[in-house]
Amino acid sequence: MKSNFNIAILIDGDNAQPKILKEMLEEVAKYGKATIRRIYGDWTIPQMQGWKETLNQHSFNPIQKFAYTSRKNSTDSSLIIDAMDILHERNIDGFCIVSSDSDYTGLAKRIREQGVFVMGIGRKSTPVAFIQSCEIFTFVENIYPEEQLNSEIEKPAKKQTRKVHGAVKQKIENVLVKEENKFKMIDKAFDISVDEDEMAYVSQIGTNLRRIDPSFDTRAFGFKNLTGLFESLPNYEVVRKDFNGKSHALIKRK
Repeated sequence: MKSNFNIAILIDGDNAQPKILKEMLEEVAKYGKATIRRIYGDWTIPQMQGWKETLNQHSFNPIQKFAYTSRKNSTDSSLIIDAMDILHERNIDGFCIVSSDSDYTGLAKRIREQGVFVMGIGRKSTPVAFIQSCEIFTFVENIYPEEQLNSEIEKPAKKQTRKVHGAVKQKIENVLVKEENKFKMIDKAFDISVDEDEMAYVSQIGTNLRRIDPSFDTRAFGFKNLTGLFESLPNYEVVRKDFNGKSHALIKRK
């Protein structure tokens, strides 16, 4: 991406956690500059207090939206309307929507239809429809220690430990299935990236992995980059070649 790639980062304050604001900004910085920074929510309720302590530190504008009815707020519609206004003004090159809510699926699709970059940041529980509507989707569990992220949720659930053993077992099984599918996806990305020499540039594989699954992230496997992940896979070999004084990593099957 170009060096002056400008991104509007729009956060659903009712559906995100303030303690990872710094990490979210660092993630967005990989793709461009967060020139528009807004957090939406009803700032009169206690749940938004955590954002107040951090928004000024990171130059975010709080957008006040009162709830129209009980148990329902206008944050979703306000964020979507603002995003469409920004999109039509053409002052930015991309969007980052921070939420785990499926209500933003249509918005992400609309932005992509306009040929504008859109990424999402949310929890692993984010509906697949929203994830697939983004070009890139980053799980907060991959950018913030998961045990700290879940600490507040796990504490009140301790009394029910015996009752949830079955659910925990099912969750583990689901995770194992997902991980197996991830490795199949790596094979597929390699197959469509490989050249006539039966090798593929690691950067091209990475691009195709994101096209297949916007949420693909090497950090989920415990690696900082894709080269490190391939070095750990028994069926692949990393080959390094120098071109114009620069080292490039290529991947081939063993």
